[in-house]
Amino acid sequence: MKESFKQSGEWDIKLKNNLMNLLKFLPKWKIIMYILISLFLAVVTGVILLPVIWYLEDNSRFFESLFFILSYFRELIFLVFYVFTTGIYLLLLYQFERKRYLTFHLNKMTEDVQMLVKVERTTGDISVQPEFQVLAEEIQKIIASSEEAINEVKKAEQLKNELVTSVAHDLRSPLTSIIGYLDLINDDRYCNEVELRHYFQVIHDKASSLHTLINDIFEYTYMQNQQVKLRKESINIEEMLNQLAVQSRMQLEEAGMEYRLYSSATDPIVVGEGGKLARVFENLIQNAIRYGSEGKYIDIMLRDTEKTVEIEIANYGQAIPRLDLPHIFERFYRVEKSRSQFTGGSGLGLAIAKSIIDLHDGHIEVMSTPGRTAFTIKLFKR
Repeated sequence: MKESFKQSGEWDIKLKNNLMNLLKFLPKWKIIMYILISLFLAVVTGVILLPVIWYLEDNSRFFESLFFILSYFRELIFLVFYVFTTGIYLLLLYQFERKRYLTFHLNKMTEDVQMLVKVERTTGDISVQPEFQVLAEEIQKIIASSEEAINEVKKAEQLKNELVTSVAHDLRSPLTSIIGYLDLINDDRYCNEVELRHYFQVIHDKASSLHTLINDIFEYTYMQNQQVKLRKESINIEEMLNQLAVQSRMQLEEAGMEYRLYSSATDPIVVGEGGKLARVFENLIQNAIRYGSEGKYIDIMLRDTEKTVEIEIANYGQAIPRLDLPHIFERFYRVEKSRSQFTGGSGLGLAIAKSIIDLHDGHIEVMSTPGRTAFTIKLFKR
């Protein structure tokens, strides 16, 4: 019952607002004209209908008693008749003008939408009447969504073109070398077996780099897929880092470096996919060996809070230039601009690492100063 009264009240308010908006929309002369027309039509209606009523009064026994009673209120009946008839005609004219009013604002809003489509969208809103406010807001949302979708498509197209260009560049160099050395072998253009073995070794190294590059490209594109499902489990980060240190022992010895782990974590357990997180730490350790051998040490600091585990991997080699730092996690970006695979990897390692950390809802950042470069990763425990 209360809900019914509430809806009735809202309807009355809405009807009143609609009437006020229409009266503001119409010029005053037209309002006066419609009132006069309604009065005139009410008089005409009275002239047509009242003789019929008098005829029934004089010739119908059925209505005789009724008209006898109503004869005492004849003037009041005339007044009510003309007021009611005038109201009917005003209502019809109101409906007519209401339709014109809605059509006018719909056409105006259509023009505004077309203008927004043709020109660059501004921060201003479409000027509409209250009846169309919700519709206008939804149209603006659709326009904003379409613009965002178009920008995403353009961005994806640009990224695809850049990816194809970068992949083509990195694939062409080792393939050219492989084909060149195979041509030398095929034409018997080698002096002895030692030179032949050298050619085979070069071909093997180039093929291995190609294999690594293709695997990195596949993993990067796979990680960019938003539908990737992680096989989450509880992982002890400290144990994982110790295992990776053991696996890297030979490379550390060859580089003349030492691995040092400092842990203040009381509960270094995170939830994630172990294989993918291991790939991140392995990549950072390999980069530290490759670029930080001058510093002799790879330091790993492990800290935790109530909700997160923080891992910092630092080396003490040459600093990353400040201009390169903002781009360090971009695919195919190398600080060493020659893009030589003798001085760097595929250029995808850090991009893959960031994608993996993002999938785990974590955060990775880098800070580099003269004599120290540190990558910091934050992961959630639960």
